[in-house]
Amino acid sequence: MSAAPARFVDQRQVRRNFARAASTYDQVAVLQREVGSRMLERLDYVRIEPARILDLGCGTGASLIALHERYPAAAVVGADLSEAMLRAGTTQRSRLRWLLPFLRGNRPPLLAAEASALPFGARSFGLLWTNLMLHWLDDPLPALREMHRVLAVDGLLMFSTFGPDTLKELRASFTDGRPHTQRFTDMHDYGDMLVECGFSDPVMDAEFLTLTYASFDDLLADLRRSGSGCAMQGRRQGLTGRSAWAAARAAYQQLARAGRLPATLEVVYGHAWKGQPRKTADGRTIVRFEPGQRRR
Repeated sequence: MSAAPARFVDQRQVRRNFARAASTYDQVAVLQREVGSRMLERLDYVRIEPARILDLGCGTGASLIALHERYPAAAVVGADLSEAMLRAGTTQRSRLRWLLPFLRGNRPPLLAAEASALPFGARSFGLLWTNLMLHWLDDPLPALREMHRVLAVDGLLMFSTFGPDTLKELRASFTDGRPHTQRFTDMHDYGDMLVECGFSDPVMDAEFLTLTYASFDDLLADLRRSGSGCAMQGRRQGLTGRSAWAAARAAYQQLARAGRLPATLEVVYGHAWKGQPRKTADGRTIVRFEPGQRRR
């Protein structure tokens, strides 16, 4: 009997983190909104008129409004792992009366769902949008397969996530050998996963942003209030001792410039298309012929 695959991310802790942050998330989610805005700008270069859109990892639902404004004729739905975050989106839901009932009956515009087991039929969406969600998954590959499944042929996946240099200063400040940030995947690995899942023409790029904080504790408070605390299995389960915190603060303080502490963010952007299927469900290769093309 083969051993179960190793798990790196504690999904229960991810839920707990966002449940605790649900009431404060919209107050501090400046970065999430900024990255979402930059994703929207990338849609300026894409010709697509989706009938249905899924915002996967929608949080409190802020991007749903922006997506509707860009595609007013589309039916838009949001899905997120955290029910608490969805409940906290009451204000957004009150502004989303334009959402159309679709799929199997009258579904609510926001629903709780696992990214690796989406409650939607195949080929349901013309655009799948996911902003800063993938790094919370233990393995992005099953989720990307699900995204490919629920996208319509010629549909577009557009996503953002964090790359390996994210919060590198915080990681380097601790010397206890325990993780204090999430594990962040390189953008080239995401490109390989997209191809493996059957996506066509994946395009990846990254940019570096630097946030600054007045103190080490302000950085930690920002992470906590946005639900972005470490949820790795190997994190310290008990309380971190005062000496460890003091050493981390002192190490981070050495990076101060003009009285501010930097926090690096490597933001990865990607998009890819779902092309025509190349194989049938039973593995047979599909060969297509253009009209007027003779078979030899």
